[in-house]
Amino acid sequence: MQKAVDQWIQTIGNGYFSELTNMALLTEETGELARVIARVYGDQVAKPGDLTDPRKNLSEEIADVLWVLCCLANQTGISLQEAFDATLRKKIERDATRFTK
Repeated sequence: MQKAVDQWIQTIGNGYFSELTNMALLTEETGELARVIARVYGDQVAKPGDLTDPRKNLSEEIADVLWVLCCLANQTGISLQEAFDATLRKKIERDATRFTK
């Protein structure tokens, strides 16, 4: 994913926004995801014509968050795969019996 995002940014997107701008965009995209979740799974009711395809809207908003995360990771030299693998190892080791009764 990170390579595909970087290729698009470098060839079509005219370069990365600053890290601070991308952090703001991540916050914005997370808010849009929260809006869909609140209307699909929460107590909020969508307006007429809003969320014509809730599953598609949810998918699009999750992908938008992922896109900006890839941008931030690329800009800061972080491999999302390596970071995820480290977090998974940590959770496996730390939480091996945490959720058993």
